Amino acid sequence: MKKTMTAALLVLLVFALVLTGCKKEEAKDGYVFATDATWPPLEFVEDGTLAGFEVELIPLIGEKVGVAMSVKNVPWDTIFAGLANGAYDGVASGVTVTEERKATMAFSSPILSAGQVVIIRNEDAGNIKGIEDLEGKKIGVQIGTTGDFALEAYPVERRAYDEIGLAIEDMLNGNIDAAVCDSLIASDFVLSNENYSSRLVVAGEPFTQEDIAIAVQKDNQELLDLINEGLAKAEADGSFNALKEKWNLL
Repeated sequence: MKKTMTAALLVLLVFALVLTGCKKEEAKDGYVFATDATWPPLEFVEDGTLAGFEVELIPLIGEKVGVAMSVKNVPWDTIFAGLANGAYDGVASGVTVTEERKATMAFSSPILSAGQVVIIRNEDAGNIKGIEDLEGKKIGVQIGTTGDFALEAYPVERRAYDEIGLAIEDMLNGNIDAAVCDSLIASDFVLSNENYSSRLVVAGEPFTQEDIAIAVQKDNQELLDLINEGLAKAEADGSFNALKEKWNLL
């Protein structure tokens, strides 16, 4: 009887040690955030490496709260489904806060403000002053983005692309008349990208106003609190604004 009880206790002890080891391993791995690395300067791939404002912001937040946080590259059209099924812990990919999204996910404090703008070729600047001048014209957007949704209110022909860069290329090739994306991304294409800056211009002012934040699963209050705590500490010590300045987001 004693031998049987001893054996049973040993089994339970081994099982407990295995569980403890698993928990330590999970804690060491930290939190993973998905990002669609096609939106410079927020997230993009440079020389095979992820780069950009949000790519650096996530580990900065983790550093402030003493928890490992990292990013992985995920296509936009699957990014929210992956969040819902637990493939990663959050999404940091220029995500606009909307009422529809609030129904299925939770958002951190805003990290940036932006608005949808129209990008056109330089030679079209005389005829297109903003979204109102695009009636009946072909407009390129990245599928499933707020730019895509915003155009539903306008009498234009939407052309959806997997990446906004593909829409820009198609516009420069004369296949569409304009492209729409948020102002942060547009500024990079129009002002910073040497391949496009002399060929593109933003037409008019933003025609929407949006808050951008980090998304987590609806019930993950623990992670949401960590993100907001890390953001607050980064803002307080100046490292958040320094990162914005580095990526020309002031």
